[in-house]
Amino acid sequence: MSTLPQLAINTIRTLSMEGVERANSGHPGTAMALAPAMYAVWQHDLKYDPADPCWPARDRFVLSVGHASMLLYSTLFLTGVKDIQDGKVVDAPSLTVEDLSQFRQLNSKTPGHPEYRFTAGVETTTGPLGQGCGNSVGMAIAQKWMSARYDRPGFKLFDYHVTVFCGDGDMMEGVASEAASTAGHLALGNLTWIYDSNQISIEGSTDLAFTENVGKRFEAYGWHVQTLTDGNDVDAIIAALKAARAVTDRPSMIVLKTVIGYGAPKKAGTASAHGEPLGAEELKGAKKAYGWPEDAPDFYVPDGVKEHFAEGLGKRGAEAHAEWRELFSSYREAHPELAAEIDCIIEHRLPEGWDKDIPTFDADAKGIASRASSGQVLNAVAKNLPWMIGGSADLTPSTKTDIKGGGSFQPEKWNGNYGGRNIHFGVREHAMGSICNGIALSGIRAYGSGFLIFSDYMKAPIRLSAIMELPVLYIFTHDSIGVGEDGPTHQPIEQLAQLRATPGIMTIRPSDANEVAEAWRTLIPMTHKPAVLALSRQNLPTIDRTKYASAAGLAKGGYVLASCDGKPDVILIASGSEVGLVVSAYEKLTEEGVRARVVSMPSFDLFEEQSQEYRDSVLPPDVIGRVAVEQAAAFGWDRYVGLGGAIIAMNTFGASAPASALLTKFGFTPEAVYDAAKRQALRGK
Repeated sequence: MSTLPQLAINTIRTLSMEGVERANSGHPGTAMALAPAMYAVWQHDLKYDPADPCWPARDRFVLSVGHASMLLYSTLFLTGVKDIQDGKVVDAPSLTVEDLSQFRQLNSKTPGHPEYRFTAGVETTTGPLGQGCGNSVGMAIAQKWMSARYDRPGFKLFDYHVTVFCGDGDMMEGVASEAASTAGHLALGNLTWIYDSNQISIEGSTDLAFTENVGKRFEAYGWHVQTLTDGNDVDAIIAALKAARAVTDRPSMIVLKTVIGYGAPKKAGTASAHGEPLGAEELKGAKKAYGWPEDAPDFYVPDGVKEHFAEGLGKRGAEAHAEWRELFSSYREAHPELAAEIDCIIEHRLPEGWDKDIPTFDADAKGIASRASSGQVLNAVAKNLPWMIGGSADLTPSTKTDIKGGGSFQPEKWNGNYGGRNIHFGVREHAMGSICNGIALSGIRAYGSGFLIFSDYMKAPIRLSAIMELPVLYIFTHDSIGVGEDGPTHQPIEQLAQLRATPGIMTIRPSDANEVAEAWRTLIPMTHKPAVLALSRQNLPTIDRTKYASAAGLAKGGYVLASCDGKPDVILIASGSEVGLVVSAYEKLTEEGVRARVVSMPSFDLFEEQSQEYRDSVLPPDVIGRVAVEQAAAFGWDRYVGLGGAIIAMNTFGASAPASALLTKFGFTPEAVYDAAKRQALRGK
């Protein structure tokens, strides 16, 4: 290798080591080992314009081994990636030497793990291992879908590739396995994972816990696998990347054997190079091994290194981007309607009239399950929002989340096409969540669905949706003990409280079909927040809105559904299926002359966003007689009923029995609510 490429590689290494050393915290070893591969990918493989990290046709690079974040930060700095402010590229660098020196410090642009939105050039937030792998599958799905929908003869707009750095930890995490299996089935030939097989984890050698042949496993998944025995052989890595791109009928894995902490005299190849600073002596020794000037200051960048990247990645990316802009300009003239859709996706805008076909439901005592009414609304929205795609974890017939006539996102050999809008995730909830995040990162509106109880399997990606402010919609059905005979393993109890406790998530549990419609009308315009819909398996009466308040009140999270004139003695509060229950109690109380009010509380999150004045108008502070009813854990309801209020909720797990028997057993009856309300009304007088 000529002097300049090796100098560039060693600059990535030294900047990464010094960032960790300055912070006295971090993971230097992986960055030292993967610097040659990083150089090969960025300088010789990526179609990426550093002057515009938002370019929609760019290749995506994902650092799933997020603990090696200094590897990415050093590269973003050296390649001159521009900054993004308020969604627009500005003429300023994403990162400076000062930013590198502030690694892991408060308010820095170089946090301990890469964070989407904070650092231009970071494509996704990768903290928990395996999540970046799952995200990359979503990104690859998005590329295939965008190409299928928008490319036309003579206009190949979306042909980008997704490249991932992953490690032993990723390979041990189940989510990566789920995602890899999905990618293999879908034949995603636009995806390459580079597996850093350094065989070291925090506890020591991976021989302690991880001895399988990963390459063989991926071959079984249907991947194209190459193995490279020398992580420093840049030419071999470049050749392997080229070969991976040439295989277009399946995803590719490059198993790359590296030495963690490469160059460190004593720590190379050891666990101590993984998760702690090298220390002054090892740092000095590693620099000596790289031929680094002994008198060089910290964060030294030799002459010619940044220019070298500019002549390679920078020039190649600028030319490709310019060609794309010219192509898209011609495309806009030839296909103006499709170009307008692409503009909306890029700019996170909704098309006009996206909600025009959302139905209104007539009053009906028998009613309809909210999962079923949601399915109707989903299709009404999908009709006018063509870039909304999604699916379920093998539960579409139960969650009612298929887009009618939308086709299946599948390769042709599995009787589908890449323009299909229904994704069959299989029984892979964890991967479904992380894949949806990857799709959303591409601007497409993604949804995933399953039973509420199985949101437990999706906690990490749902949380990351919130951290990244991605508008992923999670549609969870079978939301209560009303599931019935399936028993406590399938009856959610604590899940609503967990979702409500997670910052940045909008959780909504509608009480009837019209609240479902309003929920969709409220959630879709939220372009920077994930949402959860908690829906029933069983029928819910469709409330007579000529007698009770409009379901439009859902937009404020909680609203007065029915009330006496003047100050009530007792307020009955509920969400979801239990709203019908408290309405029954309210009607009986009213007949007896008890001054009562019903508050539908479909969303704590929306309600808490309202002004104090509005919240007090719904729940007057001077009314202390209150009853809350929900077939879930009581946790959280005390904020609305106070210390003396009554909460009819679940304090145990459920049981296996018909739903009617369960409601009686656990106290969700009109009589129980009525009795609690009578006691509370006495407090309110």
